Amino acid sequence: MSERIEELARNVDAHLVGRVNRVPSLADELSYEVAAADLTAVCRTLRDTDGLRFDTLIDVCGVDYLEYGRDEWRTATATRTGFSRGVNRNAARPAGERGRFAVVYHLLSVALNQRLRLRVYCDDSDDPMVPTVVDIWASANWFEREAFDLFGILFSGHPDLRRLLTDYGFIGHPFRKDFPLSGNVEVRYDPEKQRVVYEPVSIEPRVLVPRVIRREHG
Repeated sequence: MSERIEELARNVDAHLVGRVNRVPSLADELSYEVAAADLTAVCRTLRDTDGLRFDTLIDVCGVDYLEYGRDEWRTATATRTGFSRGVNRNAARPAGERGRFAVVYHLLSVALNQRLRLRVYCDDSDDPMVPTVVDIWASANWFEREAFDLFGILFSGHPDLRRLLTDYGFIGHPFRKDFPLSGNVEVRYDPEKQRVVYEPVSIEPRVLVPRVIRREHG
């Protein structure tokens, strides 16, 4: 861990003690978690405080932790015994486990040339919601609309929370882990009706097992 990162961490901790928690990250990165109730106050402090001055919001992205910690495979690498399909997808999430959805903010201080990552978990997994930060960084407008469109995460106080990337009338949120890979509908142009039509998916969903080439020794 570089001294520059540690100095920034000390500065963050000094101004946000008790409101953020540092989380593990790469050696040249700094990441914190914040509760949804403290999000806007923490973001304003990060933007306005001397020594921090995170005046630029680079990105906002959603995360779906639906199967986090439940490996699809038995090990991280291929083994002679192959892969496991023993995952119980209907099992309840462990007691005390955090919410399914989170929002991650990537911040940049142009003046001080420093970066920080901030993560907030949505308290309700059925109706995930966090406060908007549009009033703090105007660039959050489209970023939050994108996270709403792809993950179904709501941003309370957003001035115009509409879908951004999917088509009108699209059903579901395509970046959720339980969204079918083949989608819910097929789209094609009907020359007789002279318009685009939606039809049920004709592709049969199937689980793809990666091909593993093992190098035998000896």
